[in-house]
Amino acid sequence: MSAHATTYVPKSRIAKWFEARLPIVGLVHSSFIAFPVPRNLNYFWTFGAILIVMLGSQIITGVWLAMHYQPSATEAFNSVEHIMRDVNYGWLLRYMHANGASMFFIAVYVHMFRNLYYGSYKAPREVLYILGVIIYLLMMATAFLGYTLPWGQMSFWGATVITNILAAIPIVGDTIQSLLWGGYSVGNPTINRFFSLHYLLPFMIAGVVVLHVWALHVTGQNNPTGIPIKTGKDAVPFTPYATIKDVFAVVVFFVFFAYWIFLQPNYLGHADNYIPANPAVTPAHIVPEWYFLPFYAILRAVPDKLGGVILMFGAVIILALAPWLDTSRVRSANYRPIYRQFFWVFIFCCFLLGWLGSKPPEGGYVLASRLATFYYFAHFLIVMPLVGLFETPKPLPGSILESVTGPGKQVGSSGIPAGAAAAPPTKG
Repeated sequence: MSAHATTYVPKSRIAKWFEARLPIVGLVHSSFIAFPVPRNLNYFWTFGAILIVMLGSQIITGVWLAMHYQPSATEAFNSVEHIMRDVNYGWLLRYMHANGASMFFIAVYVHMFRNLYYGSYKAPREVLYILGVIIYLLMMATAFLGYTLPWGQMSFWGATVITNILAAIPIVGDTIQSLLWGGYSVGNPTINRFFSLHYLLPFMIAGVVVLHVWALHVTGQNNPTGIPIKTGKDAVPFTPYATIKDVFAVVVFFVFFAYWIFLQPNYLGHADNYIPANPAVTPAHIVPEWYFLPFYAILRAVPDKLGGVILMFGAVIILALAPWLDTSRVRSANYRPIYRQFFWVFIFCCFLLGWLGSKPPEGGYVLASRLATFYYFAHFLIVMPLVGLFETPKPLPGSILESVTGPGKQVGSSGIPAGAAAAPPTKG
């Protein structure tokens, strides 16, 4: 992994003095400038940078909104309206934060599916992958808590439904519910607790992200072939090659983000959340945000309350077991023809669960949810172990370089395949 790495050498006396006492510039240089990355990375590998930028956006806008928000059952709804109407650019901050949660989850789902497709969870990246699952769990908790803060109808009843579900957990369920409620029902103490936790968790996410990036730099990045870097010709320096690609992807993603902020700011939310919370009136159809719908469908697919809670949390926990459930010696699904078909069925199953989660829990929707839930878990518990044992993978290229240039070709110092014919001079 050190084929392209160069050592940072400070030039000025001040830089040398500082580097000898706190080598942070050298750390940044080795981690984000000279760090070698596989030369065949595609744009799916830019979503890590997109997620870091989105996390920063959510923290900055969230801190600013907290300066004007009132965590009170009587004032929360009005304080959000005050932010939208009276605070300078408050509408922009609020729409950036609310839609930013959806953008965050879009990017993280692409990131997760890329990991599952290319086998980035396999050794030696198990800890890196598990840290990613922990980040996802913290994101889910943070997003749920944030969704309750506007204290509209869907916020209030969403908080009521989810906290009532927690009571089904044996032994500790009632205690957890009481701690979250701060009383005998969802009310003023609840919103205070939710606001405090919603403010705290993003900084916890940032801490785990630091560990995630650290683990990435220890093991190195995976790539579309799943083959490790063998020589210096398999890799390029992080800067400028990966950096410019990440910057371009972030700009494109923010154009997509801007569409939702300025043209469809309320499309991803629910209209009932613009009605103040009313404990006496239950909405006709209580649904969470779109990024929770697959897990909501799994929860409702089981008639037993405790069983639904176990499967809902199990649907996330089982992701962390993928490194040990997958028995194939080949990482990338590009070279696994049978597993690749099952992977796309799994993607379809996740989208189907999301659609079913938005439907009423009745009739054929419940049956379809149960079938989709069965396949979701079967993908990890049956497909991954068995396909890895019986599948015959396609031949792997000899190196990352070979996957880029083709077999038998070499790359010169300029990055152009050696032996490539130069363009003949044109005659004037």
